[in-house]
Amino acid sequence: MGLVTLAPALTGCLTHIRTVPKTRPAEVVMSATLDQLLTHVEARYNAIQTLNATVEILASEGGARQGQIKEFPSFSGYILLRRPEDLNVLLKVPVLGSQALDMVSTGKTWKLWSPPKHLAMTGNSEGADTSQHGLESLRTKIIFDSFLVRGLGPDQIVDRTQDTRVIPDPKDKKQLVEEPDYELTILEPPQGKTAHTLRVIHIGRSTLLPYQQDIYDGDGNVVTQAYYSNYQYFGNVPFPMKIEIKRPQDQYGLAITITKLALNQKLEDDQFELKFPEGVPVKTMN
Repeated sequence: MGLVTLAPALTGCLTHIRTVPKTRPAEVVMSATLDQLLTHVEARYNAIQTLNATVEILASEGGARQGQIKEFPSFSGYILLRRPEDLNVLLKVPVLGSQALDMVSTGKTWKLWSPPKHLAMTGNSEGADTSQHGLESLRTKIIFDSFLVRGLGPDQIVDRTQDTRVIPDPKDKKQLVEEPDYELTILEPPQGKTAHTLRVIHIGRSTLLPYQQDIYDGDGNVVTQAYYSNYQYFGNVPFPMKIEIKRPQDQYGLAITITKLALNQKLEDDQFELKFPEGVPVKTMN
């Protein structure tokens, strides 16, 4: 008891107070059950059958492993998406406005044509060869899976936890806000006593909209992190106008800003076709 009583006096000259950013609670905090959250996710996913977006894309490579991050010039272009698996990414050369890249997928395979590099490639949409790094490992499936947040698949199971994130105050960027969130962990069908995590959907409780999605591989590594912000409503459908994609294993990132968006317009089959020019050698990738 004597030591406890003396502690403040003995340590008073050794204490040091430092300032930290002050936070305030979120003004709006909504609640939802797990069933309600799953219903909201599924409803948003089902409400979007096609997507036609005018975009600005800023790509970067590198990270802590390289000790540097290299940013590329911003590309303007278009992203066309049609469920269940069709995607077309068309980018233009900065300033000149000529075609820089056309990448198309209709499911398991993809094609890429880059006129400035006279490069034609085709391969598997699921993943890249382990020898590929950075933007060389970009596949259409990564963009497709990041743009749409899916609900539960057949026989998949889900767990809900709660946490808090700290974000800049939208009214005063010098202040910080503590926003509670829900985290939906989606797992594959159990095998015996084990079940592997497939995705984690982070939902902010100020809006009950996803602000982040983490996608895992079979070994439990996070392979894709997608961040969502600047939501706008198209009819009754909210959609993020800023999507940031990070690939921590492949060491690259894409910051996609949508400047114009049309949902559920009819898209034709030929908008997802890509024919290589005659005589161009085609490189086949895994």
